[in-house]
Amino acid sequence: MGFCNPLTGICNPLHHATKALLLGLALFAVPAHCDDTPTAAAENELVLGIFPRRAAVVTKKMFTPLANYLSQQLGRPVRLETTHDFVSFWDNVDRQRYDIVHFNQYHYVRSHKTRGYRVILKNEEHGRSTIASTLFVRKDSGIHSIMELKGRKIVFGGGKTAMLSYITARHLLEAGGLHEGDYLTTFAINPLRATIAVFYQQASAAGAGDVVVRLPRVRQEIDVSELKALATSQPMAHLPWAVKQNMSKQTRDRVQNILSQAKRSTQGRKALSAARLSNLIIATDAEYDPHREIIRSVLGENY
Repeated sequence: MGFCNPLTGICNPLHHATKALLLGLALFAVPAHCDDTPTAAAENELVLGIFPRRAAVVTKKMFTPLANYLSQQLGRPVRLETTHDFVSFWDNVDRQRYDIVHFNQYHYVRSHKTRGYRVILKNEEHGRSTIASTLFVRKDSGIHSIMELKGRKIVFGGGKTAMLSYITARHLLEAGGLHEGDYLTTFAINPLRATIAVFYQQASAAGAGDVVVRLPRVRQEIDVSELKALATSQPMAHLPWAVKQNMSKQTRDRVQNILSQAKRSTQGRKALSAARLSNLIIATDAEYDPHREIIRSVLGENY
């Protein structure tokens, strides 16, 4: 029986004979040792997962130089991956698909407890290694307090596992006297789109990180001067980077050292700049205890 291409419908009756011949030749071409086979190379590969803070195509463009830099410095392949939404990203984290992972603070504290991921670094953006949650409204909305959001639509960026734009934003609402059910809840695919939705009056308020209005993509699309911060949380440790529990100490220390020292080289600074980072700072697990308290208060989950 010949081979038929399901896309073109073209059949090749010689396919199997040719395949058998090539297979036979390949058997003689395989070297006695297999250290450099594709299988060994795949086992040596590290998968770097980046959470969908931004659109997937933007994320890949931003972080590819950093993945390449890490690969070059480690002397082993580093494959960059991201997803289009928080749900699928968390599924990958839960399945421990990523050897190194850059994610939000909720993902970290949860995966630390349930999967043993260990924090090694945190972001520094615009010279700051802390970040806060903010509720944004339009300046012309007439909204001046959280209680004035009662019965109105609030858009949260990224979904229910978004630390700043949902969990901490809800904490701000509760501190201001509003609880779940007191307002209409909707979600945007990420914090950027949530903020943009408020600008276009598709919602009365948006939950996002305080840095969102500084992002070039947001500034290109809307006039951020038309927005104001209704409420902002206390600054907390910035977005973390962690590694698998079973990663060797030697590899973990090398990854941490390479990335925390990247700022010292021209190539490293270029890679950080492409990722819109001013630096990567060594971090400890205890820095994420304030996030654990907020998660416990809002969601009733203990990490």
